[in-house]
Amino acid sequence: MNKYLLTVSAIALTFAANAQQGSLTAKDYERAEGFMSYNTEKFIDGVPGRPNWLDNDKFWYTVKNQGATQTFLVDPAKKTKTLTTEYSDAAAPAQGGRRFGNRNEVLSPDGKKAVFIKDWNLWVKDVESKKETQLTTDGIKDYGYATDNAGWTMSDGPIVRWSPDSKKVATFQQDQRNVSDMYLVTTNVGAPVLKAWKYPLPGDKVIATIRRVIIDVENAKVVSLNIPADPHRATLSDDIASSGTFDDIDWKADASEMAFLSTSRDHKQEKFRIADANTGAVREVFEETVKTQFESGRGAINWRYLPGSKEIIWYSERDNWGHLYLYDSATGKLKNQITKGDWLVSRLLKVDEKNRVLYFMGNGREAGNPYFSYFYKVGFDGKNLTLLTPDQGNHTITQSPSNNYFVDTYSTPEIPATVAYRDMKGKLVISLEKTNVSRLAATGWKAPISVNVKANDGTTDIYGLVFTPTKMDANKKYPVIDYIYPGPQGGSVGSWSFSASRGDHQALAELGFIVVVIEGTSNPFRSKSFHDMSYGNMAENTLPDQIAAIRQLSKTYPIDTNKVGIWGHSGGGFATAAAMFRYPDFFKVGIAESGNHDNRNYEDDWGERYNGLVENSNYEAQANQNYAKNLKGKLMLAHGMMDNNVPPSNTMLVVEALEKANKSFDLVLFPNSAHGYGPYSSYMMRRRWDYFVQNLLNMEPPKDYLMGGAQRPRN
Repeated sequence: MNKYLLTVSAIALTFAANAQQGSLTAKDYERAEGFMSYNTEKFIDGVPGRPNWLDNDKFWYTVKNQGATQTFLVDPAKKTKTLTTEYSDAAAPAQGGRRFGNRNEVLSPDGKKAVFIKDWNLWVKDVESKKETQLTTDGIKDYGYATDNAGWTMSDGPIVRWSPDSKKVATFQQDQRNVSDMYLVTTNVGAPVLKAWKYPLPGDKVIATIRRVIIDVENAKVVSLNIPADPHRATLSDDIASSGTFDDIDWKADASEMAFLSTSRDHKQEKFRIADANTGAVREVFEETVKTQFESGRGAINWRYLPGSKEIIWYSERDNWGHLYLYDSATGKLKNQITKGDWLVSRLLKVDEKNRVLYFMGNGREAGNPYFSYFYKVGFDGKNLTLLTPDQGNHTITQSPSNNYFVDTYSTPEIPATVAYRDMKGKLVISLEKTNVSRLAATGWKAPISVNVKANDGTTDIYGLVFTPTKMDANKKYPVIDYIYPGPQGGSVGSWSFSASRGDHQALAELGFIVVVIEGTSNPFRSKSFHDMSYGNMAENTLPDQIAAIRQLSKTYPIDTNKVGIWGHSGGGFATAAAMFRYPDFFKVGIAESGNHDNRNYEDDWGERYNGLVENSNYEAQANQNYAKNLKGKLMLAHGMMDNNVPPSNTMLVVEALEKANKSFDLVLFPNSAHGYGPYSSYMMRRRWDYFVQNLLNMEPPKDYLMGGAQRPRN
C-alpha cells in the first residue's frame, strides 16, 4: 500500500513538472498586438507621400506629423521646399476620386484606346466615343487571345504590349486546350460549386503555349509571327505579364519592329528575336544557354532594344554576377561588357541613348549589407561608373519626368527613412524629410537588430534580423522562433528598408520569444552560384543555414537551442514541414501554412524553373509526405480549401502520410479561403501565437483572444 502511494505521488509530481507553467492573459496579447502595424503607424511622423510632378521638375507631396497633414512644394531651380497647406487630420478635405480605366482593359499610351477580351477574342474600344471593334475572330475557349492564366495566377484582363505610337499591340493566342485541369469545391449549404481551370503540373506532357501575334489596331489586322508557339514562360517570374503588360517585349518607336525573347520550358535557353511588325518575319539575333536557369534581373526585366543605334542592352549572369552587356543587333555579336565585378545590377531604370549612359540599381558593390540597393550610372562603354546615392542604406528612386533629378529615399531596418532630392550627378539639391519615430519609441517600441553570420558551409556570409522582447530577463534563456521563406525567388526578410512593423515578428517576441529571420543561401540578390546552391533540390530550403545561424546567434543572444520553433507560409510552409521532418531533433514546434509540399502538385513553371524538368530531377525525394514518419515535435498544418495558388492537395498529402504513420498533429482549414486566408488571416495569427505559447513557452494562452483591434467586451 505504501509502495502504491509512493508510485502515485511520483506520477503526480511528474505531471506537475510537465504541466504548463502559468498562463498569458488577454492583456499580454493586447500588449503584443500593440507592435502590429495597425497600432504602430499612428506614432510615426515625417513619412512623405509620393511626389506629384509639375512643370520644370517641380513637385508637391504631403507628409503627416502628429495628427496634422502638411503639403510642400519643391522647386529644384530655387532649391526650396515651401509649406503650402496644413490641416489637422480631423479636418482633412475629402479626397477626390481619381478615375482609372476598367481593370479588365489596357489603355493605349495616348489614352485614346483600350483593349479588352470578349468571348476569347480581343476587342478595342474608343475611349471617347465608346465604339467597340472586334480585332480577332478565331478565339475559342482555351485557345483565346491575350488570355491570362499562369495556373497559379490569372485575371480577366488582357496581356498585351502597346506600341509607343498606340497603333499596334503585341499579344498571343494562348493554347491550353489539352492542358490538365485543377479543381476546387466550395463549402456551403446545398450543392457545392465546382471551380475548374487549366493548371499544368511539372512533368505534364502538354503545357500552355503562346502563338505570338501583332495586331494592327487601326485596321483590325492580325499578323502572325512565323515561328512555332513558345512555352508559356518569361525571364522575370513564373508568369508572362506584369500588371497586364506582356513581358519580354520591346518596340521600335515607329512600331515597324518588335524585339522579344523566347524562353525554353526549363528556362535554360533564351532566344533574342526581332519581328517585322508588318509581315511577321522573325530574325534570330543571338541566344544564351545556361546550366541552371536564366533570369533577366531582380524585380524588373533588364534587357533593352535600341533600334536607333542597332544595339541591345543585355543582362546576363555568365560571369557569376548579374551584369549588363552591349550587343550589336545587326550581327548578334557582343561589343563589350558594360558592368563587371563581384556585385550585381538589380534593376535598369533608364537608358539615355543620346548621351550613351545607363542608370541602374546595384547591390553588393558598397561595403556592408549586400542586400542594400544603390543608384548608379555608367557609360555604354563601361567607363565612368558613378555612385549617385552615397548614403549607406537601402535606396529607392523616383525619377523626375525630365530625368534631370530624382527623389532618393533611403533607410536601414534600424534607421527610418531619409528623403533627399538630387540631380543626376548625385549632387544634393535639397533635403526633404526624415522620418521620426520618437513618439513610437516612447511607447516601448524598438527596431530589430541586423545580424551577419556564416552559412552552413562555414564560409559564406548570410544576413538576417533578430527581434528580442523589449523587456528582457537577464537570467533567462528564450525559446527561438525562426520565420522562413526560402524562395528561391525571394527571401525571408523581404525589403531591407525600414519598417516599424514586419508582420508579427516583434509581437511574437513580446510574448516571450526571440524571433530570427535569416536570408539563407539560394536566395537572390547575390551571385549566381549563391542563388543556385539548391538548384535541383529545393527540399533543402536553406534549412542547414537556418540551423547554423541559430547556433551562432545563441552565442550572442540568450537563445535556448533546445526550444526552437519555425513557421512560414507558402514556400515557407513547405520549408517548415521539411524542417520538422528532416531535422526533428532541432526543430521542436512548427506551423506550416499553405505549403507546396510536393512540387509535382504545384504549377509547372515553379518547379521546372528552380528544380529542372521532372525527368532530370528527383521530385519524389523532395516531397514532404515521404518524410512525415520522422515527426517528433508538434506540427500544425494550415490551408485554404479554395487556394488557387497552392492547391490544398499539397497539405492533404502530408495529412494522409502523418495519419498512416500514426503521428499526432494539428490541422486548421479555411473552407472558402484562398492562399492568404483573407478575413481569417487574423484568426490564423492568433492560432499561431497560441501554438507557440502552448508548445514552446509551455504556458496557457488566453482563450479565443480576438485579434485585429476588433471591439472586445469589457470585464
